[in-house]
Amino acid sequence: MKYLHTMVRVNDIDESLDFYCKKLGLQENARYDNEAGRFTLVFLSAPGDESAQVELTYNWDGDSLGEGSRNFGHLAYAVENIYETCQKLMDGGVIINRPPRDGRMAFVRSPDNISVELLQSGSPLEPVEPWCSMENIGEW
Repeated sequence: MKYLHTMVRVNDIDESLDFYCKKLGLQENARYDNEAGRFTLVFLSAPGDESAQVELTYNWDGDSLGEGSRNFGHLAYAVENIYETCQKLMDGGVIINRPPRDGRMAFVRSPDNISVELLQSGSPLEPVEPWCSMENIGEW
């Protein structure tokens, strides 16, 4: 048995690709537009690790996604520097729902409310400001 991917439904493919690729740093590996079924599938992965993919499913005629991720759980990615990653996301307009106060873990949400966990690779970084004083925002 081999893990292939996790599927996430999205409301706006362009907004989702902006979040997952431009802001979070994933790469697009493949895209399939199905005219008859009226949907698009986009497969993403972290650069250099195509073995663990996220499939974004966009239904052209819309989907009622509700509140999204609490029943789904979350996606998780290891990052080289959690502070730099969170700062880049904030600079791109992404809310850090659970800041990396401990130098180890943070949570953000996609435009479709999918919770994304960011974990520091290796040992946690030393807690530093402004991160260690930041409060949680919303749900994560």
